[in-house]
Amino acid sequence: MAAPASVARENDELQFVGAMDFDVLKRVLAALEARRVRYAIFGAVALNLHGLARATEDLDLFVDPEDSNIERLKQALKDVIADPDIEQISAADLIGPYPAVQYVPPDGAFHIDILTRLDDVFRFSDLETERVPYEDLLVTVVTPATLYRMKRDTERPRDRADAIALRERFKLEE
Repeated sequence: MAAPASVARENDELQFVGAMDFDVLKRVLAALEARRVRYAIFGAVALNLHGLARATEDLDLFVDPEDSNIERLKQALKDVIADPDIEQISAADLIGPYPAVQYVPPDGAFHIDILTRLDDVFRFSDLETERVPYEDLLVTVVTPATLYRMKRDTERPRDRADAIALRERFKLEE
């Protein structure tokens, strides 16, 4: 079920707004948890989980680049999405010079950006994370401070606006 893709808290429950299939999102997150994938959500979904509404069409994930973790990630995706192309995701790609893979399921309802590092500034092992509720799940998300550091110096105006919102909401230092 495609639903709008921004989020707000209403009666202490997350309400998403935008163009993302949140049934698939929840199943993917549940599968990551069930398979014990070492991951951290960042980007707009992280903003939403921290209570800042922002439209999105993708799930941004940092993952531990260890081979066995990437295999668990692939199995988690296969648990939710019937797509042989999932096998093309590799640890070698995720530790190479461009350590990111964009996975688009066959129905194209949304996509998942999978990273092990962001330039030389952020690596999975360096991220500050916390566990937050998403419906009946607990998921791993980068902290507001980490998300702020990721967004504050970028070129995209949307990211800069996100950084300002994070700084103001969580009273973060420059």
